[in-house]
Amino acid sequence: MRISKIAPSRHKDGRWLIWLEDGSLLRVGEAEMLDFSLHAGLELDDAAADRLLAAARKGRLREKALALLTARPMSRRELIDRLTACPRDREKPPLADEAQAAETADWLERLGLLNDAEYARTVVRHYSAKGYGPYKVRDELYRRGVARELWEDALAETADPCAAIDAFLRQKLKGAPTDRRELKKASDALARRGYHWSDISEGLRRLGADIEE
Repeated sequence: MRISKIAPSRHKDGRWLIWLEDGSLLRVGEAEMLDFSLHAGLELDDAAADRLLAAARKGRLREKALALLTARPMSRRELIDRLTACPRDREKPPLADEAQAAETADWLERLGLLNDAEYARTVVRHYSAKGYGPYKVRDELYRRGVARELWEDALAETADPCAAIDAFLRQKLKGAPTDRRELKKASDALARRGYHWSDISEGLRRLGADIEE
């Protein structure tokens, strides 16, 4: 297989367009250009062509993974799910299979760009700052595919829930915790936000509410 023409992409820096003699077009990165010493007129045997195609696919996959992580932090599981997701055009295959996506995730972890322990702490800080309790935070860690063995270390960084519960109750009850319907509404709201009932009941007592055991 012979390369008939090479030109830089006008739409993406660092990408090169390779036209082959059969009319097909291959997009490669600068790494592939250097590794394979690509130039117009180069003859590629079948084995070299297969290696080039595989390297180009790996390069595109890594490029996509970096773009996803640049857009927002995510867990290893989230990244793999995104890389293996079926495209909107059902005629096209996924960008990667599970093994290829896992290899890309390993590469990013070696570079320090993908770190589930740090991501877990980020999720915990984010939802704690928004006033959510430990149950809700655990739900988010589960939903985002963070391994359970990382949860407790991340949750250990959360502040005592008392201040958040007290602030919520003061706002909802306006300093008059006597109406049982309002007490129940406020308690249910805190439970939905992921707080333990024992912490909620202690908060009600601190506010002077008469609650049933």
